[in-house]
Amino acid sequence: MDPIGELADDRALLGRTSTAERVADILRTRIAEGFFPPGTRLSEDGIGGALGVSRNTLREAFRLLTHERLLVHRLNRGVFVRVLTVDDVADLYRTRRLVECAVVRGLGLGLEEPLFVLDALAAAVAEGQEAARNGDWKGVSTANIHFHRELVALAGSARTDELMRGVLAELRLAFHVVDDARALHEPYLQRNREILDALESGRFDRAEQLLAGYLDDSRTRIVAAYAKAVDAPEV
Repeated sequence: MDPIGELADDRALLGRTSTAERVADILRTRIAEGFFPPGTRLSEDGIGGALGVSRNTLREAFRLLTHERLLVHRLNRGVFVRVLTVDDVADLYRTRRLVECAVVRGLGLGLEEPLFVLDALAAAVAEGQEAARNGDWKGVSTANIHFHRELVALAGSARTDELMRGVLAELRLAFHVVDDARALHEPYLQRNREILDALESGRFDRAEQLLAGYLDDSRTRIVAAYAKAVDAPEV
């Protein structure tokens, strides 16, 4: 897979009003979906050429993603996808639990609209199950990210969506370091289905309970696997 070549397919997303924010959004999505693993040096010439943007625009996009802790600039060496520390991974899960459980709780209180438009969430569950049938565990990981992104989107809050896009993209950096992707992601396929079932039946307390347990278990497993796989220094 050529990640630079893949970026050329995203060029149409920029349209005529190409901006650093849109470039950053494309790169953030690509990082979240695993095209640029931790430690990867990002080529200004390669990415700028693929997207058809100026060096200044690309550098501003890099600056935005550095602020989001997805990239790091190394003096005289360039820009790299960041390598997380173990503490980073644990903190990302604390953030997820606060935000995702609050969204589900709000659904139960009737604070979020729309309440029952769960098609995108169901599609993410189906996406994960199809990837698992094909033995595509990276695809399962991507589908899981989609599930949680769509779960948060039920709040109807652009700010919350933006926050979670960054959190989930950053968390994806940890997944690349763990060797056994199947062991990491397979247990949560059924749990996603159970959360969806609870939401579809209006059992919001149950959905929140399932989600909280899911995130606690996932944090324990991933932090342990990440710590074992790599001593991840701040870079």
